[in-house]
Amino acid sequence: MCGLSGEIRFDGRSADVAACACVTEAMQRRGPDGSGVWARGPVALGHRRLSIIDLSPAGAQPMVDSALGLTVAFNGCIYNYKALRHELQGLGMSFFSTSDTEVIAKAYSQWGTSCVDHFLGMFAFAVVEHASGRLVLARDRLGIKPLYLDQTPERLRFASSLPALLAGGGTDTSIDPVALACYMSFHSIVPPPRTILNGVKKLPPATVRVVEPDGTWREHTYWTPSFTRDPDRAGWSSRDWEEALLEKLRVAVDRRMVADVPVGVLLSGGIDSSLVVALLAEAGQHDLKTFSIGFDSAGGESGDEFEYSTLVAEHFGTDHHRIAIDDARLLPGVDAAVAAMSEPMVSHDCVAFFLLSEDVSKSVKVVQSGQGADEVLGGYDWYPPLVGVPRADAVEAYADVFFDRRWSAMPGLLSRDWLVDHDAPYAFVTERFAAPGADTAVDAALRSDTTVMLVDDPVKRVDNMTMAWGLEARVPFLDHELVELAGRIPPELKLADGGKGVLKRAARGVVPDAVIDRTKGYFPVPAIRQLQGPMLDRVRDALTDPAARRRGLFRADTVQSLLKDPNRTRTRLGSNALWQLGLLEMWLQHHGVG
Repeated sequence: MCGLSGEIRFDGRSADVAACACVTEAMQRRGPDGSGVWARGPVALGHRRLSIIDLSPAGAQPMVDSALGLTVAFNGCIYNYKALRHELQGLGMSFFSTSDTEVIAKAYSQWGTSCVDHFLGMFAFAVVEHASGRLVLARDRLGIKPLYLDQTPERLRFASSLPALLAGGGTDTSIDPVALACYMSFHSIVPPPRTILNGVKKLPPATVRVVEPDGTWREHTYWTPSFTRDPDRAGWSSRDWEEALLEKLRVAVDRRMVADVPVGVLLSGGIDSSLVVALLAEAGQHDLKTFSIGFDSAGGESGDEFEYSTLVAEHFGTDHHRIAIDDARLLPGVDAAVAAMSEPMVSHDCVAFFLLSEDVSKSVKVVQSGQGADEVLGGYDWYPPLVGVPRADAVEAYADVFFDRRWSAMPGLLSRDWLVDHDAPYAFVTERFAAPGADTAVDAALRSDTTVMLVDDPVKRVDNMTMAWGLEARVPFLDHELVELAGRIPPELKLADGGKGVLKRAARGVVPDAVIDRTKGYFPVPAIRQLQGPMLDRVRDALTDPAARRRGLFRADTVQSLLKDPNRTRTRLGSNALWQLGLLEMWLQHHGVG
């Protein structure tokens, strides 16, 4: 896990090594263990290293393989790198390190861009061919590792974080009105390739882009999960599905233990992270470090789930750490979390993950997390209303339960100058839902959430907040083979028992029943859900700052109304509407953009 960067010039000039170095150093917190910059004519690569596999200097990056004529910069982990190394050695390849980075280089040399089909893991990487000058960029199937792009006619610059790109200079930092529309309507998500800034795009998940020295490029999507029924499994019982799912999760959890450093678990006390702990214990892991977090209550809302995380830790005998965050850390934590965001992210989970990661990073470098199970296995309450909805009506039904607000409400919120002339979020979902490969309305929603919402909300949140402390987070529920199986599971099995029914039933006898039967919990930060005191002052300051007034994104009368009664107006899914506005301004002001 690290941060990568680079530049390729199309105008006959050499790569701007100084700019690449600035971009690289801006990601120091993603990779505190080392750095490097490599350049060859019009191409440069940079890297910040977090040492997880092959801790020796031989694993340093950018990694130059002179024999193959390749240089690689890589962020992530290839879990099956040992098996691939063995296979490639059988094909005549020799290795000078024990790193998974070198496996990427050798795999690319052997299979070209099809190398991604062989990788089990999370990754974003850049490969430069010395002889041709060609650059290849790729991102893992579920978009767990980010890759941001800043392209002009003269050059393409890229990095693992958006703020790092800004450090290189020359980026168009104006706001994209279509992205703004998505942020305000599509549950604060800006789907790829857009970001909130006109000058920065992001490589979509499961995508390989090949960039030629003259600036022409092509890209293709190499993986698309199917949310349809499998004829070969037509006779499966519910128990068959439960056993298959549990076995896939066992494999996924085991894969994510590969490391040359200890691996811990973020244990919320919910069924997802509890199952991860249970399966590690089942596999014989001893002295497993687990971590949970809690906040002070506010507005009548409890701020911790220590009861359940402690129950699980005691049941499996883990070395458990309960991290209590008092209000004195919360406000500075919010500002620091905003600074760590590659894009504006509304979820109050961000500050929770940020502060949790700060403390966890003092004990371990790698953790497993239960993130992703709700999207993959139907755990959210917006899925049941879609049951029985005709496939042709799926978009409208989904928008009605998932969008923060419908398009008709936007003129009452955004200033006239920032309104686009069409319902861009609805158009995006319409296009996604129309693609073949999703049988029912529920299937279409789950596919969209797994491949879009999950990537640009929970997954990005975990990556940004953990990497702000040099902590690598691994997510077994997003093992692509598990996701492929989940897509085939009949929706009624996923939605049973109040959501994630197939997982809950598979977990019986594996985790304590109290964890399975509890009311669904979230990562609570009450002081953000119920804005008051210093936190409300922080939001007010952001929305009334001169920069916000000059920008004029929101109607002044609407902002004043929300500030007068800060906890009354909620989005469709119950988030604080004032926080959504304030967070965007806080992010823009921190980065001095827009």
